[in-house]
Amino acid sequence: MDLKEKMRLGEIYCDFEPELLKGREAAKKITRLYNLTTDADKESRDQLLDELFESRGENTFIEPNFRVEYGFNINVGDNFFANYDAIILDCAKVTIGDDVLFGPRVGVYTANHVTDPEARAKGDVYALPVTIGDRVWLGANVIVNPGVTIGENSIIGSGSVVTKDIPSNVIAVGNPCKVIKKI
Repeated sequence: MDLKEKMRLGEIYCDFEPELLKGREAAKKITRLYNLTTDADKESRDQLLDELFESRGENTFIEPNFRVEYGFNINVGDNFFANYDAIILDCAKVTIGDDVLFGPRVGVYTANHVTDPEARAKGDVYALPVTIGDRVWLGANVIVNPGVTIGENSIIGSGSVVTKDIPSNVIAVGNPCKVIKKI
Protein backbone atom coordinates (compact mmCIF):
# COMPACT_ATOMS: atom_id res chain seq x y z
CA MET A 1 0.00 0.00 0.00
CA ASP A 2 1.47 3.38 -0.97
CA LEU A 3 1.35 6.52 1.16
CA LYS A 4 -1.59 8.09 -0.67
CA GLU A 5 -3.65 4.94 -0.16
CA LYS A 6 -2.77 4.89 3.56
CA MET A 7 -3.82 8.50 3.87
CA ARG A 8 -7.11 7.95 2.06
CA LEU A 9 -7.93 4.83 4.11
CA GLY A 10 -7.34 6.48 7.50
CA GLU A 11 -4.25 4.37 8.21
CA ILE A 12 -1.39 5.75 10.31
CA TYR A 13 1.46 7.11 8.21
CA CYS A 14 4.58 9.21 8.78
CA ASP A 15 4.11 12.86 7.88
CA PHE A 16 7.85 13.27 7.31
CA GLU A 17 8.15 10.85 4.37
CA PRO A 18 10.10 12.47 1.49
CA GLU A 19 7.23 11.88 -0.97
CA LEU A 20 4.85 13.82 1.29
CA LEU A 21 7.32 16.62 1.92
CA LYS A 22 7.71 16.97 -1.85
CA GLY A 23 3.92 16.98 -2.32
CA ARG A 24 3.47 19.75 0.24
CA GLU A 25 6.19 21.84 -1.44
CA ALA A 26 4.50 21.42 -4.82
CA ALA A 27 1.16 22.52 -3.34
CA LYS A 28 2.81 25.57 -1.73
CA LYS A 29 4.28 26.56 -5.08
CA ILE A 30 0.94 26.31 -6.88
CA THR A 31 -1.02 28.14 -4.17
CA ARG A 32 1.63 30.86 -4.01
CA LEU A 33 1.21 31.42 -7.75
CA TYR A 34 -2.57 31.29 -7.43
CA ASN A 35 -2.57 33.87 -4.65
CA LEU A 36 -0.38 36.21 -6.72
CA THR A 37 -2.44 35.91 -9.92
CA THR A 38 -4.90 38.75 -10.37
CA ASP A 39 -8.65 38.21 -10.53
CA ALA A 40 -8.60 39.55 -14.08
CA ASP A 41 -6.51 36.54 -15.15
CA LYS A 42 -9.26 33.96 -14.53
CA GLU A 43 -7.85 31.52 -17.10
CA SER A 44 -4.47 31.33 -15.34
CA ARG A 45 -6.13 30.93 -11.94
CA ASP A 46 -8.36 28.14 -13.27
CA GLN A 47 -5.36 26.33 -14.79
CA LEU A 48 -3.59 26.42 -11.42
CA LEU A 49 -6.66 25.00 -9.65
CA ASP A 50 -6.92 22.26 -12.29
CA GLU A 51 -3.28 21.39 -11.61
CA LEU A 52 -3.81 21.45 -7.85
CA PHE A 53 -7.20 19.72 -7.32
CA GLU A 54 -8.19 16.16 -8.12
CA SER A 55 -11.32 17.62 -9.75
CA ARG A 56 -13.38 20.80 -9.84
CA GLY A 57 -16.58 21.95 -11.46
CA GLU A 58 -17.44 25.18 -13.25
CA ASN A 59 -17.14 28.62 -11.65
CA THR A 60 -14.63 28.06 -8.87
CA PHE A 61 -13.42 31.24 -7.22
CA ILE A 62 -11.14 31.36 -4.21
CA GLU A 63 -9.87 34.60 -2.72
CA PRO A 64 -6.25 34.84 -1.59
CA ASN A 65 -4.55 33.76 0.61
CA PHE A 66 -5.58 30.20 -0.07
CA ARG A 67 -3.67 27.26 1.40
CA VAL A 68 -3.84 23.48 0.99
CA GLU A 69 -1.68 20.66 2.24
CA TYR A 70 -1.54 18.69 -1.03
CA GLY A 71 -4.51 19.58 -3.23
CA PHE A 72 -4.66 16.17 -4.89
CA ASN A 73 -7.38 14.97 -2.49
CA ILE A 74 -9.73 17.92 -3.12
CA ASN A 75 -12.88 17.58 -5.25
CA VAL A 76 -15.00 20.70 -5.72
CA GLY A 77 -18.40 20.97 -7.40
CA ASP A 78 -19.85 23.79 -9.50
CA ASN A 79 -20.11 27.37 -8.25
CA PHE A 80 -17.73 27.15 -5.29
CA PHE A 81 -16.68 30.37 -3.58
CA ALA A 82 -14.16 30.62 -0.75
CA ASN A 83 -13.56 34.00 0.83
CA TYR A 84 -10.16 35.19 2.11
CA ASP A 85 -7.70 32.94 3.96
CA ALA A 86 -9.31 29.53 3.38
CA ILE A 87 -7.24 26.53 4.46
CA ILE A 88 -7.88 22.94 3.36
CA LEU A 89 -5.59 20.27 4.82
CA ASP A 90 -6.42 17.42 2.47
CA CYS A 91 -4.51 14.39 3.73
CA ALA A 92 -7.74 12.47 3.14
CA LYS A 93 -10.46 13.18 0.59
CA VAL A 94 -12.24 16.53 0.80
CA THR A 95 -15.44 16.57 -1.22
CA ILE A 96 -17.23 19.90 -1.62
CA GLY A 97 -20.59 19.92 -3.39
CA ASP A 98 -22.21 22.39 -5.77
CA ASP A 99 -23.06 25.98 -4.79
CA VAL A 100 -20.97 25.94 -1.59
CA LEU A 101 -19.88 29.17 0.12
CA PHE A 102 -17.00 29.60 2.57
CA GLY A 103 -16.78 32.76 4.66
CA PRO A 104 -13.38 34.27 5.47
CA ARG A 105 -10.85 32.08 7.30
CA VAL A 106 -12.69 28.78 6.97
CA GLY A 107 -10.51 25.78 7.82
CA VAL A 108 -11.18 22.22 6.66
CA TYR A 109 -8.86 19.72 8.33
CA THR A 110 -8.66 16.01 7.55
CA ALA A 111 -5.42 15.20 9.40
CA ASN A 112 -4.86 14.46 13.06
CA HIS A 113 -1.80 13.51 15.09
CA VAL A 114 -1.77 10.20 16.97
CA THR A 115 -2.17 10.33 20.74
CA ASP A 116 0.94 8.31 21.66
CA PRO A 117 3.64 10.93 22.38
CA GLU A 118 6.56 8.87 21.04
CA ALA A 119 4.76 8.01 17.80
CA ARG A 120 3.63 11.64 17.47
CA ALA A 121 7.25 12.82 17.85
CA LYS A 122 8.21 10.48 14.98
CA GLY A 123 5.56 12.14 12.77
CA ASP A 124 2.79 9.55 12.92
CA VAL A 125 -0.57 10.93 11.80
CA TYR A 126 -3.84 9.71 10.32
CA ALA A 127 -6.52 11.36 8.22
CA LEU A 128 -10.28 11.05 7.83
CA PRO A 129 -12.34 12.40 4.89
CA VAL A 130 -14.53 15.50 5.01
CA THR A 131 -17.68 15.86 2.91
CA ILE A 132 -19.59 19.11 2.46
CA GLY A 133 -22.93 18.75 0.69
CA ASP A 134 -24.53 20.91 -1.99
CA ARG A 135 -25.64 24.47 -1.13
CA VAL A 136 -23.83 24.57 2.23
CA TRP A 137 -22.69 27.88 3.67
CA LEU A 138 -19.86 27.94 6.20
CA GLY A 139 -19.65 31.29 8.01
CA ALA A 140 -16.46 33.14 8.87
CA ASN A 141 -13.86 31.31 10.96
CA VAL A 142 -15.62 27.93 10.83
CA ILE A 143 -13.41 24.92 11.54
CA VAL A 144 -14.37 21.52 10.14
CA ASN A 145 -12.58 18.61 11.83
CA PRO A 146 -11.51 15.23 10.37
CA GLY A 147 -14.21 12.74 9.46
CA VAL A 148 -17.10 15.21 9.37
CA THR A 149 -19.96 15.26 6.86
CA ILE A 150 -22.15 18.34 6.52
CA GLY A 151 -25.48 17.66 4.83
CA GLU A 152 -26.89 19.64 1.92
CA ASN A 153 -28.48 23.06 2.38
CA SER A 154 -27.10 23.47 5.90
CA ILE A 155 -25.62 26.65 7.34
CA ILE A 156 -22.78 26.62 9.86
CA GLY A 157 -22.61 29.81 11.92
CA SER A 158 -19.47 31.92 12.21
CA GLY A 159 -16.84 30.74 14.65
CA SER A 160 -18.24 27.22 14.90
CA VAL A 161 -16.06 24.14 15.41
CA VAL A 162 -17.67 21.20 13.63
CA THR A 163 -16.58 18.02 15.41
CA LYS A 164 -19.46 15.71 14.39
CA ASP A 165 -21.68 15.19 11.36
CA ILE A 166 -24.32 17.84 10.69
CA PRO A 167 -27.56 16.73 8.96
CA SER A 168 -29.08 18.33 5.88
CA ASN A 169 -31.35 21.38 6.03
CA VAL A 170 -30.30 22.81 9.40
CA ILE A 171 -28.59 25.80 10.94
CA ALA A 172 -25.85 24.77 13.37
CA VAL A 173 -23.55 26.89 15.52
CA GLY A 174 -21.15 26.76 18.43
CA ASN A 175 -18.10 25.04 19.83
CA PRO A 176 -18.79 22.21 19.54
CA CYS A 177 -21.20 22.92 16.69
CA LYS A 178 -24.81 21.88 17.37
CA VAL A 179 -28.04 22.10 15.42
CA ILE A 180 -30.20 25.01 16.60
CA LYS A 181 -32.86 25.16 13.89
CA LYS A 182 -34.28 23.21 10.95
CA ILE A 183 -34.49 25.08 7.67
